[in-house]
Amino acid sequence: MATVIDMNRLIESGESQTVEFKTSFYRETIETLVAFANAQGGTVLVGVADDGLVKGVTIGKESLNDWLSQIKSATSPSIIPDIDAVTMGGKTVVTICINEYPVKPVNTKGKYYKRVATSNHQLTLSEITDLYMQSLQLSWDSYEAPRQSLDALSVTKIEKFIDQVNQGGRFSLDNSPLLALEKLKYVVNGRPTWASLLLFAGEALRHHIHIGRFKTPTMILDDRQITDTLFEAVDQAMKFIVSYISVAFTFDGSLQRKERFAYPLPALREALLNAVVHRDYANSSDIQIKIFDDRITIFSPGKLYGGLSIADLSTDHYQSRLRNKLIAEAFYLTKNIEKYGSGFIRIRKELEVYPEIVFTVEEIGGGVLVTFRLGGGVSGGVSGGVSGGVDEILNYIRMKPGVKRGEIAVTFNIRQRTLERWLKRLKDEKKVIFKGAPKTGGYFAAEAINDGQVPR
Repeated sequence: MATVIDMNRLIESGESQTVEFKTSFYRETIETLVAFANAQGGTVLVGVADDGLVKGVTIGKESLNDWLSQIKSATSPSIIPDIDAVTMGGKTVVTICINEYPVKPVNTKGKYYKRVATSNHQLTLSEITDLYMQSLQLSWDSYEAPRQSLDALSVTKIEKFIDQVNQGGRFSLDNSPLLALEKLKYVVNGRPTWASLLLFAGEALRHHIHIGRFKTPTMILDDRQITDTLFEAVDQAMKFIVSYISVAFTFDGSLQRKERFAYPLPALREALLNAVVHRDYANSSDIQIKIFDDRITIFSPGKLYGGLSIADLSTDHYQSRLRNKLIAEAFYLTKNIEKYGSGFIRIRKELEVYPEIVFTVEEIGGGVLVTFRLGGGVSGGVSGGVSGGVDEILNYIRMKPGVKRGEIAVTFNIRQRTLERWLKRLKDEKKVIFKGAPKTGGYFAAEAINDGQVPR
């Protein structure tokens, strides 16, 4: 049973991934409970305004039972939360608590929601499928591919894979291609899985890497579409990238000169591997790589999987979530990736000796976009570096109206004090505006408000 002290703590902390305020009980309350059940669980406080002001709610003798009945009948599978009424300063506040549901997703009236930061996100069909398979600990790539036989696989590619695995030392495989694939579950019931086709098909499935060299967003200098099995596609894409990256030669006193590419190649390869290994292969879109004079972008279809957030990726202890377990295992066993969930950690490590590069990650257009941008670091000159950083922040706010300060700091991996100074500069220059309450509000580009795209 909740106490007044517990309630005060929840209210003081504000709305979050696991807390939401409602002034009364209505349809959106049930949607929030469903969103909590499909994420980490959470608590709805009925009788509290968005700004944390306790307004109270009027309830009768049977109100709580009626609410429970409405929640149960409006959800499938039916959820039954804990519900309690607490008196605060003479006003009644009702707490409705729900745990994460073990078999997801839960829906209300045929609509599926998931809690993301402080809002409820309606799930797309692919996200519903992902959540269902994740809750059952299944992986799309482990399913047998319909109307396909073992003849679709290339023995040469399988034998090369077996050699790489055995040389890597992380696992030991039989030299027989069929036995090796059966041991790793790439072949099930005598039929190839989707993973085996993506990795070893004689005629590659049509999941492309579309890569190009751009002068401007509309001026393409070179363009290529790579359609091959995954190991080969990664190698081809890296060769194309390297062919368009400038390289400088340095001398450190030894007889040998040393190369320094404009971008750290291991970091680019890690970003490419993340795109290939973790993309949504049920999505028909291509992986898109664009090489500009001042930046390289890599777009991977499919949003972050398994509750992972952009903020999680900025830490050194985030828990890996695998959309494609067998594909990830193949790249791990061949030592293309070091361990699950270490890709972004390794990228940041490589970038430590490239302070002139700003690395950003964002969810956009139904996928994940990573950007390596030159000239953003302070080491590139105080004036140029700061200006580059401020411009990056402004562009990010333009793309994500209402974004909060904490998300900006995490995305760009900069100190709060530095971010506050840059945001102040943008506000002083009347380029951005903060709207809303201090705890729940966010930043908007001034031109979006002036153009009427965002209400004043």
